Amino acid sequence: MRVGVDIGGTFTDFVAAEGDKLTVYKALSTPHNPAEALLKGLQHLTRGALTHVAHGSTVATNAILERKGARVAFITNTGLRDLLFIGRQHRPQLYALAPKLPPPLVPRDDCYTVDGRLDHTGAELQPLTPAALDALLAALRPHAYEAYAVCLLYSFRNPAHEHAVRDALISGLGVPAWRVALSSDVLPEFREYERASTTVLEASVRPKMAAYVQNIAANLPPHCGLHLMRSDGGLMTAAQVQTHAVHTALSGPAAGVLGAWHVASLAGETRLITLDIGGTSTDVALCDGNIPTAQRGDIDGLPLGVRMLDIETVGAGGGSIARFDEGGALRVGPHSAGASPGPVAYGRGGTQPTVTDAHVLLGRLDATRFLGGRMALDTDGALQAFSPLAKPFGGDIVAAARGVVTVANTHIQRAIRRVSIERGHDPRAFTLCAFGGAGGLHACEVADGLGITRVLIPRHTGVLCALGLLMADVRVAFVRPLLELATRHSVPAARALQAELLARAQDVLTDEGIAPEHRHFMFTLDMRYQGQAHELNVPFKGDVVARFHEAHERAYGYALEGRSVELVALRLTATGNRQKPTLETFALGDEDASPALLHTLTLPDGQQAACYSRDRLKAGMRFAGCALVFQMDSTLYVPHGWQAQVDAWHNMLLTRA
Repeated sequence: MRVGVDIGGTFTDFVAAEGDKLTVYKALSTPHNPAEALLKGLQHLTRGALTHVAHGSTVATNAILERKGARVAFITNTGLRDLLFIGRQHRPQLYALAPKLPPPLVPRDDCYTVDGRLDHTGAELQPLTPAALDALLAALRPHAYEAYAVCLLYSFRNPAHEHAVRDALISGLGVPAWRVALSSDVLPEFREYERASTTVLEASVRPKMAAYVQNIAANLPPHCGLHLMRSDGGLMTAAQVQTHAVHTALSGPAAGVLGAWHVASLAGETRLITLDIGGTSTDVALCDGNIPTAQRGDIDGLPLGVRMLDIETVGAGGGSIARFDEGGALRVGPHSAGASPGPVAYGRGGTQPTVTDAHVLLGRLDATRFLGGRMALDTDGALQAFSPLAKPFGGDIVAAARGVVTVANTHIQRAIRRVSIERGHDPRAFTLCAFGGAGGLHACEVADGLGITRVLIPRHTGVLCALGLLMADVRVAFVRPLLELATRHSVPAARALQAELLARAQDVLTDEGIAPEHRHFMFTLDMRYQGQAHELNVPFKGDVVARFHEAHERAYGYALEGRSVELVALRLTATGNRQKPTLETFALGDEDASPALLHTLTLPDGQQAACYSRDRLKAGMRFAGCALVFQMDSTLYVPHGWQAQVDAWHNMLLTRA
């Protein structure tokens, strides 16, 4: 049995695949120890018959956001001690008179320098002497650092000086090799600040991730494989996490996009906007014929130079706390009630009103069927929590609850506009694929605000991230800097590097047990016009210069074909295809949905809602809103004006009447 496990801020989701059979399960997360819910859920679900676990983790993400990673010593060249503090001088708030930038993970007192210098070609300008290393060790020795981040100038050209620092730390201080993160290993690319930031992030999360993964692996059955989701949507082994932990920094949202893309593609939808609404946040991505990726990004304002899926995240989820600010405006999020204590309606000690409580008061969540009937909802508690919030609404609880949901929807719509309209895409030309525990509750109203007329709700909507983990392939990425003009000599030289990278990738996939016929390799080049500050990534095949001109015109509306072009870096993405569960299809039958009707409910706002069981809705059945559809892992709200039909994969396709 293979299981995908996604740990969210409120719930931990499981999807188990055994042959063509899928089994889903949800359990409350355990923020104090995320592995606790994971291991208990696996034991409940599989009873020990477990062969492989694919896991999406937020441990690295939370360690960075909460600044609870390892204590790190940052080591760089003499004169560059303030590298992490100077940064790029970017202004995230253009008109702020006193902008507040996120502080680096490493305080200045924990930044160290060492003599020795390379030039831009990697040649040695100043030797790194034993005396210089001894002075560095003497400065480090009194402190109890948990990890070390080493970033020296031009080490991407020649890592010898970084290797010397690492060897000195191992021999002189007894530091385990895996606790030393070298920028030449983590991000062998130019741009010192981004390379340093990424290396520090790696060093910060590596000890916590290593301990976390080791704990899980030790409690799995013998011969059970364990993979973690990378930020780019691929899987990496538990052993790789010990040296590439930062690649899991954005692993949680990536699995949802993979699952949505797989399910939507089967249904013939290849232009979609994914909408993943969980307990703490909402993640959106625009897929226009493919899954979007970015070569780098940031997390909490800190540059992160690893390949990742292009996802926009906002702090609006089911657990987002509602309040009035100092000016009297209604605010929702980004603070969340999480899993402990959670929304007030969960009856676990929560006292602050949340989006989930608002849905309870609007009658959109059934207190007797929540989580398949395993968890009763405290409606009275939600009512009491909303009473202070309703005062500006004249004491109208329903109006206050509707206001909270509307504000949350507005936040979500802004995120979708950022990945669509702001990038030249009309959201009305896309299908909205909504999932996550709260995705179905917001989908139609979010779509209405954007003019979207098609919404797809996957069959396993509440656990789609966990399903996406079972759809993921093994992936490994390599990069080599080039930094030279594109000429008839440089392109063949770049091709010579392919053999080296290909051999490394083949070794990794062989260790993974991936058969040769299931291996795929994609080479790309980072390229730019001479004098440009940033580059575009193009496929490394055919006339690469012509490809770059075409890519530049698509991205910016023009090409400078008379300008010299630089080759910045060669990249290889190697993929090993893994067996994926087959989603069962059904013949379309009778359109009458009355066999799935549970009852008709009068909502607190006076609407009459037909309530359906998702398990009883068969392929071909249709119904119109206003309606509620209940299932173990989620609830779907279909407002007036929307029509619903069940497709051959038991997805719900909603269309604006």
